[in-house]
Amino acid sequence: MKTGYAKQQTMALEHASPEQTLAWGLTTTARKMAAVMAPGTPRETVLDAVRLNWRLWTIIQAEQADPDCQTPRSIREGLLNLSNFVDKRSVDLLAVPTAEKLEVLININRNIAAGLLGTDLSPEQKAERDRQATTSGDVSA
Repeated sequence: MKTGYAKQQTMALEHASPEQTLAWGLTTTARKMAAVMAPGTPRETVLDAVRLNWRLWTIIQAEQADPDCQTPRSIREGLLNLSNFVDKRSVDLLAVPTAEKLEVLININRNIAAGLLGTDLSPEQKAERDRQATTSGDVSA
């Protein structure tokens, strides 16, 4: 049975833009990876968090590699490069998990999520982004 908060979160995700949904996924996996950094966390728990993040980035990579992807080329190339880095770092973490290696993936997820949500923007930058989205006909931003 879901709590009131869980129901609210489910409803919010059902009506979220793709950017908001991706930001939620990145934030959630960052939180899970941060939770397993504590000393004494079982190795399998750490590996599960890394695998979950790796699956999310595999989805991002597949979406960006799709020829019909609407993401601007420069952003798409950047995300594909990040995806390749996440692939390599994840393999490295599965072999030898360390907090330092995990921290890099956590920071990547948090920074991408902040960019998607606009939390890293000044009020003026947010207003400009919203103005551009409105004039381009994109109401999901």
